[in-house]
Amino acid sequence: MLYAILAYHVEAEVMSWTPEADAALMTDLQGVHDRLNQDGRLGPAARLGTTGKARTLRGPGAGTVIDGPFAETKEQLLGFYVIDCAGEEAAVRAARDLRRVNPSAVYEIRPLLLYLPGVPFPVTEAAAEPDPG
Repeated sequence: MLYAILAYHVEAEVMSWTPEADAALMTDLQGVHDRLNQDGRLGPAARLGTTGKARTLRGPGAGTVIDGPFAETKEQLLGFYVIDCAGEEAAVRAARDLRRVNPSAVYEIRPLLLYLPGVPFPVTEAAAEPDPG
């Protein structure tokens, strides 16, 4: 099953890191990435741009584009991973590995449906849930 692991952090703290501190963390995270990749479980992973460059589209009709973060929280979504796991417990283990080397981050784990035009959705827990509407 595919899972998204969303990485939240206090953006001001991350932006205050020296280039050396940031590089050291990225080296540590690369070790986790390498293990997941060796198992063939790591999909796309990315560090997102700053929330100051974020835009949110919401509202009726064509919607309205608004600036900045889209959630009122102290932490912001700064990156994500897509991993292939046998189930939720394996996804939680992978998130714990990431947190071990980045302990001030918060990781949210969600089942993921991968959309590829013309390709059926894989069966995941998210796909198996009844439609609430």
